[in-house]
Amino acid sequence: MDQVLLDRGLPAALAELLADLGNLAVALPVLLAAAVYAGWRGRAAGLPRWWLPPLAAAVAMAAVPALVGPLQAVLARPAPPGPLAGATGFYPSGHAATAAVAYGAAALLLLPCAAAPLTRRLLLTTALVLVLANGPGLVVRGYHWPVDVLGSWALSAALLVLLHGLLYGLLYGAVTRRRPPPPGPPPRAGRVRGCPGR
Repeated sequence: MDQVLLDRGLPAALAELLADLGNLAVALPVLLAAAVYAGWRGRAAGLPRWWLPPLAAAVAMAAVPALVGPLQAVLARPAPPGPLAGATGFYPSGHAATAAVAYGAAALLLLPCAAAPLTRRLLLTTALVLVLANGPGLVVRGYHWPVDVLGSWALSAALLVLLHGLLYGLLYGAVTRRRPPPPGPPPRAGRVRGCPGR
């Protein structure tokens, strides 16, 4: 499979563009913009800990080099044939992990700001497309083996699951549970909603 991807893959310019989606200079501004917007929206809505979701996303992003760097040093996986042949430290892929965590965390931060289901699906789909496009670019350019990318996606999925649990289980869930009931007349006695005639 590796040779098929290298021989019949994407055009070099497109593969390079897709590989660049995992560069810090590309992915970090996307996460930063999402964090600033989510923080601004949270503060404007009066959320008590509006600053915590952007901080949690930043910690998840900082965990990428903290986890990937030592793993690359310990495993010392050689590079595939290509521009980096002979070098070691390629498993897991730092670029694939950077793309996955940056775009995934950005989507998680922006989901509460998107009211329409279509907008929410579009956010998640865009993040997924960017992450999945990055992997083949890294492989076709000869920067990583496919398993390097898959390992990074697994590591990134764990970080994003933790971030999701923190954001939606502890932070946004706590805010939702504390909301007062909507104003309006109390239900009439003897009548159960959704059951006419009761």
